[in-house]
Amino acid sequence: MNVAALDKRQSRRTLAVCSVAHAVHDGFTDLLNVLYPMLQAQFGLSYTAIGAIKAAYSSAMAMGQIPSGRLADRWGSALLLALGTAIAALGYIAAGLAGTLASVSFGLILAGLGGATQHPIASSLVASAYAGRNSRSALGTYNFAGDLGKVAVPAAFALLATLVGWQYALLCVGFAGVLTAGFIIALLTQSTQQASGVAAKGHLGRDQPWAFRILLFIHVADNLVRTGVMVFLPFLLRDRGADLPTIGLGLSLLFAGGAAGKLVFGWAGQRVGVVPTVVFTELVTAAMIVALAVSPLPVAACLALLPLLGLTVNGTSSVLYGTVPEFVAPEKRTYAFAVFYTGGSIAGAVSPVAFGVVADIAGLTSSLVIVALICLATTPLVFSLRKAF
Repeated sequence: MNVAALDKRQSRRTLAVCSVAHAVHDGFTDLLNVLYPMLQAQFGLSYTAIGAIKAAYSSAMAMGQIPSGRLADRWGSALLLALGTAIAALGYIAAGLAGTLASVSFGLILAGLGGATQHPIASSLVASAYAGRNSRSALGTYNFAGDLGKVAVPAAFALLATLVGWQYALLCVGFAGVLTAGFIIALLTQSTQQASGVAAKGHLGRDQPWAFRILLFIHVADNLVRTGVMVFLPFLLRDRGADLPTIGLGLSLLFAGGAAGKLVFGWAGQRVGVVPTVVFTELVTAAMIVALAVSPLPVAACLALLPLLGLTVNGTSSVLYGTVPEFVAPEKRTYAFAVFYTGGSIAGAVSPVAFGVVADIAGLTSSLVIVALICLATTPLVFSLRKAF
């Protein structure tokens, strides 16, 4: 096999392994949205307390991302990605074994630390494995895989929790994570990483710090919106009369729309342009959130709208992630991705508490309306990026 064919095969392997890791990690994160109503019912928690648990998980993930990027340079990306996956798995096992609120909180913090390795390391590996503009489509595929995990894992967790209880369901999640860690270390070899590093030299991209900062701010706001929707949507469905399997179905519909959005809007960002694509997704997302929160729609009508909401609320991120390599030089991308994802994780840590306080004081509807307003506020920032392209 010639060198070009070997490099191509190694690039495909890197994308495949990173996509599996993304699917598992994103599924692990988003199954928590199914778990929260169960914890509220068992422990009598307020919305603020639920927000605090989510904040602890997101904070652990936020704190771990930049250090994991640094450690990957020393220990190797494959080893650290596998290690992080194993740590996340142990966190879910710890949460499921004891079943107390303290053990759940500790386990989720541990899972957040382990999950911190996936986004910056895997994104950097994918961007390095595919040269030039191919990196945008490769990152779109990688992001699409994450949404497939968001569709499958929460639905499977909801079904397992209904059959055997949430503790045993968390144990199953943990064992799946251990198997994934073994898969990563077995297939994501050092030779694959070396080939990816060679490919990175041919990448387009130049340093535009001001554009990267604006892109980061938009990403933070987008994460505030997405986290607010994900955390409080199950409670909105429950208040409309949905049972646990229906809530799991609703989240799966949302994530299915999101998976499609990663592909649709990733393509649109390439063909139509980043600015018009992101403005469109933000406007539609805000309108859908208001429609769900304010209108007295029955459960069936809400379920029908969720794929469209998922299409735009998750589709925006694919455009934003794919734009990072255009504003950052190749040698700085691992750190840039770590900073980018850390900003999103901080938003994910702050927003549940803030929106939870609003929900406890003014109600769930008011909290979701504020989420929609934040979504609208990003559009002027998006327009300011036009000269960067």
